[in-house]
Amino acid sequence: MPRIADILTTLESLYPFDGKCFLNYSTPWQLLFATILSAQCTDACVNSVTARLFVEFPTLEDFAAADIREIENGVKQTGFFRVKARHLQETARKLLHEYGGQVPSAIEQLTALGGVGRKTANVVRGHIYKIPSIVVDTHVKRVSNRLGLVSQSDPVKIELELMEILPQENWIAFNQQIISHGRKTCTARKPLCAGCELQIFCGNPVV
Repeated sequence: MPRIADILTTLESLYPFDGKCFLNYSTPWQLLFATILSAQCTDACVNSVTARLFVEFPTLEDFAAADIREIENGVKQTGFFRVKARHLQETARKLLHEYGGQVPSAIEQLTALGGVGRKTANVVRGHIYKIPSIVVDTHVKRVSNRLGLVSQSDPVKIELELMEILPQENWIAFNQQIISHGRKTCTARKPLCAGCELQIFCGNPVV
């Protein structure tokens, strides 16, 4: 698929992949928790919250033993804070009791944790375990559809479509690059089409 290759080459020239994550973390469980908090919240807001949260609760044991109201207060800025606080505490306890404090790598084990869907699981798998994974967030969904790479609206179906057409070695980089492009240029409202270097591919079917 020469068109796919051209899109990937353009993305790499625009956003050279450096392996960094948009979310700040020091340990695997911190990335897991930050990604849980990122649901319906910007990465900038999550990074601001976790900068304080991981100081107040530096270990899984601290989250597991905390008064849930303290966790709620710590994550309130991220929205849906009661549900997210409960998920963090339940996940901390499950990681301690079932996995010896380690974050599992299998997607079935990850998605069995509170607040963890395929998107969150794939973030962890890609950044912590370097397992090729497609992360479908709102930017990947929007830009991939505009480029004609996918024809679905369901995130799981989009993930599977992208896995079929993209070389596996590009999956992790593609996540970061498409998200960057969605934030900078191909925005939800008023996309900057005039200056977009991917415009020549926009809306074309995959051939």
